Amino acid sequence: MEARTPVKIGFVLFPDLTQLDLTGPFETLAMMPGAEMYLVSKTLDPVTSHAGLSIVPTTTYDTCPRLDILCVPGGPGTVGAMQDRALLDFLRDQAAGAQYVTSVCTGSIVLGAAGLLKGYRAGCHWSFRDQLPLFGAIPDDGRVVFDRNRITGGGITAGIDFGLSIIRHLRGDDAARTVQLVLEYNPEPPFDSGSPAAAGPQLTETVRALSRDYYDASLAAAKKAQAAGVS
Repeated sequence: MEARTPVKIGFVLFPDLTQLDLTGPFETLAMMPGAEMYLVSKTLDPVTSHAGLSIVPTTTYDTCPRLDILCVPGGPGTVGAMQDRALLDFLRDQAAGAQYVTSVCTGSIVLGAAGLLKGYRAGCHWSFRDQLPLFGAIPDDGRVVFDRNRITGGGITAGIDFGLSIIRHLRGDDAARTVQLVLEYNPEPPFDSGSPAAAGPQLTETVRALSRDYYDASLAAAKKAQAAGVS
């Protein structure tokens, strides 16, 4: 895809999403030459993230143009999103014509509930990755996973890597390197505990316990979607 070619990129909003799943890749992709960015929801009313940040949609399901890149963020709101018929119908409709169908974090579980990951390798937040097979997806522990026209990111902060990887794929190394420098994306985390392997079993189990209610609710919603034949 040439640099001058417009690329319509749409992020789906739903209540209780994790804002960094959205804002990390949104900010990154917005710097790509030719990017046209859309925030899509049922209405134009503000959508509140699980941490209380209000995000204003720019278009609705009915007025959204045909997207080249469709993206679903994750967060606790995926529990409701998996049971939201209008949202799932929108995803299926847009995916039919999109060049790329994508997600960040647990957004891949919503893609699965919409029937859009069957037979595809997909990434997800490490603690929810085991729910993907319910929808015929193949879990992959990559930070950014490409499988044909499906591109899925790992948990939360992987959204920036996800955005840069898409820019590289569409515009080349120089464009992606330029955006990375503009962002000053040069992480130096204070601890090496950003994955279960690095964090060790004790801290991993602590984090699992902290997210247990969300995990259980997500699993129940995924099983309900699977049983209802949503996928």
